[in-house]
Parts: sequence; structure tokens; C-alpha cells
Amino acid sequence: MIVRFLALALAAGVVPASAALAAQETPGRDKAPAGSPTASNADKMKSEAEAAWANAPIAETETTHRDAVTIDGRRYGYTASAGTLTIRDIEGKPTASMFYTAYTLDGVKPGTKRPITFLYNGGPGSPSFWLRMGSFAPIRLRTTNPEFIRPAPYDVGPNPDSLLDKTDLVFLDAIGTGYSRPLGDMKPAQFYGVDEDVDAFAKGILRYVTKYGRWMSPKFLLGESYGTLRSGALAYQLQDRGMALNGVVLLSSIMNYGYRQPGLDQVYLNYLPSYAATAWYHNRLQNRPADVATIVAEAREFANGPYMSALAKGQSISDAERDQVANRMSQLIGLSPEFIKRANLRIDLPRFQKELLRSDARTVGRFDSRYTGIDTDAAGERPETDASSDAISGAYIASFNDYLSTILGYKTDLPYRLSARDAAGFTWNWKHEAPGRGQGQSQNNPNTAIDLAAAMRANPYLKVLSMNGYYDMATPFFGTENDLGHMMLERAQQSNLQFTYYPAGHMTYLNPEALRRMKADLAHWYDDALSDARSATPPVPPSGGAPAPAN
Repeated sequence: MIVRFLALALAAGVVPASAALAAQETPGRDKAPAGSPTASNADKMKSEAEAAWANAPIAETETTHRDAVTIDGRRYGYTASAGTLTIRDIEGKPTASMFYTAYTLDGVKPGTKRPITFLYNGGPGSPSFWLRMGSFAPIRLRTTNPEFIRPAPYDVGPNPDSLLDKTDLVFLDAIGTGYSRPLGDMKPAQFYGVDEDVDAFAKGILRYVTKYGRWMSPKFLLGESYGTLRSGALAYQLQDRGMALNGVVLLSSIMNYGYRQPGLDQVYLNYLPSYAATAWYHNRLQNRPADVATIVAEAREFANGPYMSALAKGQSISDAERDQVANRMSQLIGLSPEFIKRANLRIDLPRFQKELLRSDARTVGRFDSRYTGIDTDAAGERPETDASSDAISGAYIASFNDYLSTILGYKTDLPYRLSARDAAGFTWNWKHEAPGRGQGQSQNNPNTAIDLAAAMRANPYLKVLSMNGYYDMATPFFGTENDLGHMMLERAQQSNLQFTYYPAGHMTYLNPEALRRMKADLAHWYDDALSDARSATPPVPPSGGAPAPAN
């Protein structure tokens, strides 16, 4: 009776298998093998479950699919592949299996000098199907207006704005996300951290380059969101391990988590131009300029001047200055001066999302403030959900799963993990050892713009392109300008850093107009980066001084 009760409890998930088995064992007797007639039901169930357990492969896997895409009127044949890379430690022990999807131009032999770009999302803890299905792969989910994407079937097809004409593309999933998993006795926590994550990506990229003979290819990184923080440290780590990069693309960046600490005012400065752009988009400004760039420029000037000065004074600010600043903020961001003053001139993001369209009982999105949502409680202080996430997530998840299994034919019993945070016990180690004097700089709140600056100073050919959406409220563009503007590059080195802006949000490629402009900007940037790398004279001397005269 006890055995039957424990077996039923185990099946229902009431007690752990270890406790059930321990309770059934009789002291002084050996437990019967699972397949023997005397084995308990719990033993059998445990054995069957273990036999059916889906694990990541230690041996590397790959499936391929041939296809073609037309870009600027020219047809490009390519091979799409989905597979795994086995990451090993210095002794050769396998530690993790990293899942990837790659797109390589047909007719190119191993050892090619054709550029290759490694792409990834961030989170931390996010797989890279967002970039894979929405941005520069030769096939994508087509999106239009900032509205909820209608249910299936979804509009998935060839991408005329693909980067395949300029570079091969490899999308990587972080360990613990997608189909990427630790191997053997390695625990997920051993990959969940700023430096742990960077080490895994460095090993994954080095493995891919070695396996497929791409050491002679020009190499680029393209990270989105937390992926930009990863890119800063990764660029330095790859260079430190013998792989000098040609370029780094930072899409919707957050390089420095330090300014998010409570009590610091920089976060309010960072958000102000994004608030202004959002108020402009939703027509909440009394004297609305003709274009968003104009209101953004005004907000930048105000943030860097009167607003910064007012916040620095804290509670000692005079009533007259508080009124003056609140009135100007109201003109820029569309909230009432009274509301702004009640918030001590410091408007938290959730409050802005809720307050801007409160009179219409609407909220604005976080990832993309062009999207609007409806809350149950229109009188609440913060949105109940992110309208911009709700509008697109189902379409991206479904279209990616269909593409992976139906078109690429990748088969596995593992669940594709939409986030490493889905599992219990997810904790991210935010400590980071940045390069610097002596043993480096230990950071509790990472700022990998320091790492990227070190890589740029050492490698005079390293180009960096920062791509930003005006309506991105997850990683506001003014914060990116502040982070990258404090890398303390010398004048000559600053020419290797460029910024572009688009009428879109965090996932800039959701807007087809923005995607076309992004592709054009990237095509020009890739050409410049490759041209400089072929030049006899580096664009920036390693010393950071004036460029040397050409031979």
C-alpha cells in the first residue's frame, strides 16, 4: 500500500523521486534492478523517464537547406544550416552545446575571404530567434504597422533587405536558451553571468571559425539589446585570444548598467529625448515640429543643460527653477507641469507609459512606444503589460518554430527555450572584470564600453556602428550616446564610431521603412570597413594621434 501511494505521489509530482525511492528501500537489502520482476513501479517510472530524457548532443549536429533570395535585383543562392557547436574547456572536456543557424553564400570554398557576421540577441537569457526571423537573414517575418499581428498563418518569406549580399550570417543562442545547453556535469549557473556568457560566446565563435575554415574571413559582430553589452566585452576577448575584428554593430544598446542604480539621475536624462520622440509620434505636443529629429535635438539640448543642472541640485532647487524646468519638460514630453513637479522632475518609465495617453485610456509600449495597449485599470500608475511585446511575440515564436522544423528540418526532442529565465533558480552574475591597469577593473554593475574602447585603441581598423530607434524605451538612444561618448577615445579614434537613427523602436526592423534604411546604411558601412582593412595605411594610428601620411 505504501509503495502504491508513493508511486502515485511521484507521478503527480508530490514528492521527489529521491525521497520516494529512499522510503521504499529496506535496510540491509540491495535494491532490485529497474527491469527485474521485483522492481517497484516508482523504479520503473524513473527508469523510463531517464531513458526518454532529451539531452543536448555532445557530437556536433547540422542540417542544411538550399534556397535563394533576390537582393537589389540580383539572385543569391545560399545554404541555410541549423546545428550545434560543442564548446570545450582548455583540457578538451565538452562543457556546452551551442545552437546556431547560419546562412552562407553558395559557390564559396572553405578558407574564403568573404565576410562573416555573428549575430545574437540579449536578455540576458534570450535566444536569438528575434534577430533571426526579423532582421537580416534571407528569410523573415514581414511586419507592417505598429499593431497586433493577426493570428496564423503568418507572412514569412524572402527578405530583399538581407545582408547576405555583403556577409555570411551566423545566429547564435546563448547557453540555456533555445537549444543551447550545458553538457555533462556543468550547471547552467556556470554560464549565467557577464563574463561567463562572454567566454561561452568567444569559444563558440572560435569553434565555428575553426570548423568551417573562416579564419581568413573579415569578421563582424552584431548584437541587440543586452547583446551589445556582450559585444563590448566579446570584441576585447576575441582580440585577446587572437581574433581581431573588422567591425561591431550595436543595435539598441545598453553598454552600462551602472546608471540604473537607485539614487542616480542619469537614467532620467537618458529617457528624456525618447519621451519627446514618443510624445511627438502620438501628437501630444502643442507646438509639434514637422519631424521627430527636431524635437529630439531640442530635448538633447535641454537634457544636457537646464535639466541636468536642475537634477544635480536635488532638493535644494528653487521653486522658480522647478517651475521653469517643469514647464519646459511639459512642452517637450507632453505631460502636465503639475504631474512633472509631483514626480520631482523625475519621470520613471512606467509612469510615462501610463500617463501620456491616459485621457484616451491607452498605454504606450516599452520596447516600441508606437504601440498602444489597453489596461483593465485605466487609473493605475503603470501599464499592466507591454503592448509592443504582446503585439509581436506570438507571430515570432510560431513562425520561427515552423521555419526551423518544416523548412530547415531540424529535429530534436529538446524544447526550444524562449528564455533562460523560464527555469527555476535563474540568477545572473553581474560582476565583470574590465580591462585596465594591473589586474583590471572589477565592476559590480558592468560597463563594457570600457572593453570596447580598449579593443578600438589596440585595433585601429575596428569600426563600430551604433544603430538606434527613436521609439525604443527599453534602451534609450540618448543613454547609448552617453555611454559611447564616454569611452574617452582620442579625436582620430572617434572617426571609427558612427551613429544612425530610425523611426522605430527597440526592434528597429519591425518597421519595413526602417529596415530598408538600415540595410542601406549597413551596406555602406561594411564597404568602408573592408576598404580600410585593405588600405596600406590604417585609418587610425594605434597611438591615437593624427593619421600618418600615406606612402
